[in-house]
Amino acid sequence: MIGLGFFVEEKMTGYPELKEALLVPEDIPSDKVNDSDISERGMYILLKRVTDLVFTSLILLLFLPLIPVIVILIKLDSPGPVLFKQKRVGRNGIEFDFYKFRSMYEGAENIIGTLRPLSKGNGPIFKLKEDPRVTRVGCFLRRSSLDELPQLLNVLKGDMSLVGPRPNLPSEVAHYLPWHRKRLDVTPGITCFWQIAGRSHIGFQEWMRLDLEYIRKRSLITDLKIMIQTIPAVIARKGAY
Repeated sequence: MIGLGFFVEEKMTGYPELKEALLVPEDIPSDKVNDSDISERGMYILLKRVTDLVFTSLILLLFLPLIPVIVILIKLDSPGPVLFKQKRVGRNGIEFDFYKFRSMYEGAENIIGTLRPLSKGNGPIFKLKEDPRVTRVGCFLRRSSLDELPQLLNVLKGDMSLVGPRPNLPSEVAHYLPWHRKRLDVTPGITCFWQIAGRSHIGFQEWMRLDLEYIRKRSLITDLKIMIQTIPAVIARKGAY
């Protein structure tokens, strides 16, 4: 036990606020399942996929007239591609290409090391409210969550779901403790409990616990409730930056 604690503490060097994570939450979903659980879970996954395809198609149709406007604004605001592609970690730790509308100046990722000491996010997650890398149009896209529209492509591809834990960067997942990795048991999503609870205003440990709560409670009804609650959360822009 001492050896494990030492290993974890060494692994989290640079993130002293994560030492509290050594206290594993009691509500981690259990790996013990019976045949009926497997059957119900299989049906849920199937219906969830159908729901994703139907709702994603409807959302794309709804925002279709707005997408060309966003593309033009991004191109006029700063040089660089319209879409931003980045590796994220999905279900079972498999990496995939994650899409967003570009909201930063081209090459912004190259200076993250310089800005990291200014991060307002605890844990391995980099969050900076007044990020100098964000463009003028990008600021609007982030606050309105319109920058996340291309993630609907990830949903259609099956890399993501409409509802599920937000996918993190490989460099962030590398700092996960064993109980954090439980969130990789399910397909990541565009919105979840973290999204409707305040996003960037939520600390890393609470974020991880909210994702475990979702895994424990996930169902079509839970997913529908989260999607409905996402609408006022996006309008309120709480924690969106």
